[in-house]
Amino acid sequence: MSSEHVIVVEKLADFRWSPPDIKVITAEQFVAEQPLHRGRLRKVTNLCRNYGYLSMGYYCSLLAEARGDRVTPSVDTILSLQRKRIEPSALAQLNRLLGPMKEIPRSVNTLTLHVFFGIMEDPALAALARKSFELFRCPLMEVTLERQEQSAHWQIGGLQALDLRDVDAARDEVFVQALLQYTRRSWRPMIAMPQPRMDLAVLHDPHDSLPPSNLKTLRKLVDVGQEMGIAVELIEKKDLSRLTQFDALFIRETTAVTHHTFQFARKAVAEGMPVIDDPVSILRCTNKAFLAELLREHAIATPLTHMVSRRTLADMQHRLAYPVVVKVPDGAFSRSVKKAESFEQLHAIARDMLKESEIILVQEFMYTDFDWRIGVLAGQAIFAAKYFMCDGHWQILQHTANGKYTEGRVQAVPLDQVPAQVLAAAVNSARLVGNGFYGVDLKATASGVYVIEINDNPNLDVGVEDAALGDGLYRLLLAHFLKQVEQRFSVSRAVGSLDRQPLKGLVVAAG
Repeated sequence: MSSEHVIVVEKLADFRWSPPDIKVITAEQFVAEQPLHRGRLRKVTNLCRNYGYLSMGYYCSLLAEARGDRVTPSVDTILSLQRKRIEPSALAQLNRLLGPMKEIPRSVNTLTLHVFFGIMEDPALAALARKSFELFRCPLMEVTLERQEQSAHWQIGGLQALDLRDVDAARDEVFVQALLQYTRRSWRPMIAMPQPRMDLAVLHDPHDSLPPSNLKTLRKLVDVGQEMGIAVELIEKKDLSRLTQFDALFIRETTAVTHHTFQFARKAVAEGMPVIDDPVSILRCTNKAFLAELLREHAIATPLTHMVSRRTLADMQHRLAYPVVVKVPDGAFSRSVKKAESFEQLHAIARDMLKESEIILVQEFMYTDFDWRIGVLAGQAIFAAKYFMCDGHWQILQHTANGKYTEGRVQAVPLDQVPAQVLAAAVNSARLVGNGFYGVDLKATASGVYVIEINDNPNLDVGVEDAALGDGLYRLLLAHFLKQVEQRFSVSRAVGSLDRQPLKGLVVAAG
């Protein structure tokens, strides 16, 4: 189900612009709408004159949320702005973006800025404008800056919503360009195209030297999406404020809890958007201590693993058979993973790692020529590959002192040629983590199959992991997102239908 964009105003005359392909209706029309008139999941931008409690603007956002629409501003935002008190954490984030602004004369103590959808024309304050929209999600906002007493520094004095009549004609171009960017429209003449079935945002970092998917792969995802009637757009860290304009989010950056990828995932979930990777999967998969305990509790075979702290390190001297693998729990791409041939080496490695994490993992060393990587989506295996060790090394990825790295070769394997034990172990362990997209690493030995790791952000590249299935692999992923978006739309419609059922047996007592 595609989503359309609707702008709601109190009077049509308030909206004096004519951007293409954006429906503008009055608040009265919006409130009076019947369910048959709302054929698709919608994104609603509420540009009413007033958001006061129980005003028409307030009711438009309230009813949009009840109908399952994604509305900006939300009722929560409206109430926060009405309180006229900025949360200290939000205030601190905004104040950190303010520099001394030495070009402002010392005689000026107050500045008033108008921010349209997180955009203003002054590049020196662009970060402040973007962050204010990320935090408060108010389409048109006035930000007041105050000079600190006896100082060249500035701080936030207040925030309040604007209405369309506050947009000066001299700033029409800024407003229109901000609106078009927010709604992902273009002024360029275009051949009429059908509405996409879904808008998918793909978060990536074009400067990452070890991305989970390279640019060629992301372009392949865009092309396959177009064939399926799905609009796939690549976004970056700076696009958090635009996230709600999409139906779903696919994170193709290396994830971490203390990272913007986690912030994107949490925001997507808060907005009811399907997302891979979801915050729970990121939290669980990026910490090897959690995974080790999870797999042990469910009797999934893994290399023998010890959790070691400063206090228990000495106890390991006579408990281990060497060599052993030493890991910082929160690490990716073989970083913070080392091999110790003796207790003396273990002690030296552990001493450094314990400065980074209070707990480290010491794991039984198992050498195999390759690791199995099984891609699991929603509890089903979708691809398999053999990741071979680097020549003369015990890992599939070897980092060097100068920051460079080498990789072992990768061989895609059709699923029907993968040992049944390997597939079963991969699927069973991935299901313990969640219902997302995972890459399960396993070793097949003479003594059995062992799960090494479960990755929440598995590699997926053209000519590598997709070599066996080709474009079909991308269609599986896109179909998964589309199914979730359509289910969300169906639930929203069903709930709305139930809400509108007549109340039977209702007794009204007259005073």
